[in-house]
Amino acid sequence: MGMPGHAAPPKLTIIHVITELGSGGAERMLLRLVKASTAYRHVVVSLSGGGDLTQTVRAAGAEVVSMGINHPISALKALLTLARIIRREQPAVVQTWLYHADLVGLLAARLAGFRPVAWNLRCSDMDLSRYRWSTRLVLKLLIWLSSQPDMVMANSDSGRRWHARLGYRPRRWQLVPNGVDTAVFHPDADARARWRRRLNVRDGDTLVGMMARRDPMKDHEGMLRAAAEAARRRRGLAFVLAGRGVIRSDRALAQLAEAVEAPVHLINECDDPAGLCAAFDIAVLSSAFGEGFPNVVVEAMATAVPCVVTDVGDAAAIVGSTGLIVRPRDPTALADAILALADDEKLRKRMGHAARERIVERYSLASAVARYESLWRLLAAKSGAAAADAAPAATGT
Repeated sequence: MGMPGHAAPPKLTIIHVITELGSGGAERMLLRLVKASTAYRHVVVSLSGGGDLTQTVRAAGAEVVSMGINHPISALKALLTLARIIRREQPAVVQTWLYHADLVGLLAARLAGFRPVAWNLRCSDMDLSRYRWSTRLVLKLLIWLSSQPDMVMANSDSGRRWHARLGYRPRRWQLVPNGVDTAVFHPDADARARWRRRLNVRDGDTLVGMMARRDPMKDHEGMLRAAAEAARRRRGLAFVLAGRGVIRSDRALAQLAEAVEAPVHLINECDDPAGLCAAFDIAVLSSAFGEGFPNVVVEAMATAVPCVVTDVGDAAAIVGSTGLIVRPRDPTALADAILALADDEKLRKRMGHAARERIVERYSLASAVARYESLWRLLAAKSGAAAADAAPAATGT
């Protein structure tokens, strides 16, 4: 029993710095972490401001600060503001997410005279020629500064190895795979029926789905070319692509979708990813490069849906023998794999059941949260010990 009149000690604070609060994989993992990590108080700093998950992160109990960076002058102002926040909060750890946040978070912490800082790498094998010069510049700076953070986390082994080849030389590497809440992502007959009605999918049709934001790495063009080839060879297919920017007003996507001889739904952001996953018969990730640890694959597997994934990042290692693996940038191979599952309902069910078991055993949210909290405790303890060593010894009177 606790002593009466003694309040519980205040929770230690973690300051998370992230580029934005959209609905990408890093943002969704941060949201899950904030919800589940109740041992800490969480302050989330969004550099670009706003984002679809802003209110959801607040509702999960975190304080959210939006910086609104949109040009170099605002970036400098945000850097100084973040340094003030760090000095005020005196967190246990500054945890950064994604390249721009890694840079800004490290610089702000140093301005505040603070450590420890932990970077969080979320990608691998990026085709940097497909991105803006500013992203390439930030990455060059991060390589140069990579010995400065106290820890560099990676959510995939492929991401760790790729960044090491680029020249990252951190003091300490840590592999921290993502986790999924299997109580949220699970087989759900009601959600399946609701979404299939919403999409007007006919009874008996095989629904093939992909959830991924519009980004060069995701190769939506390759996915739609595979859909067109699969639909030419088999009737009874339907396709749904969900994710930020996956919309009919994107002329390139619309033209490819119109060439598919089967229904294709481009539905932008999904307001119910767990329910939509449960409606899939087959989940696809067609990424051409850049993946680290794709959340969408783990989420689909948790709902007992077999996956067809390209061999990019850790996708193949996650899926194992519970799905099919194909070469990236090969629409014909992708179509072949989709058809192999579409033609064999028993195989789909067997693989889907095994997929959920694999996620429960290896990639639960509880294990991911425990890993983060363990590393934060380690970093905070080392920082405290270093501060004590640096302080002048007390003298008696």
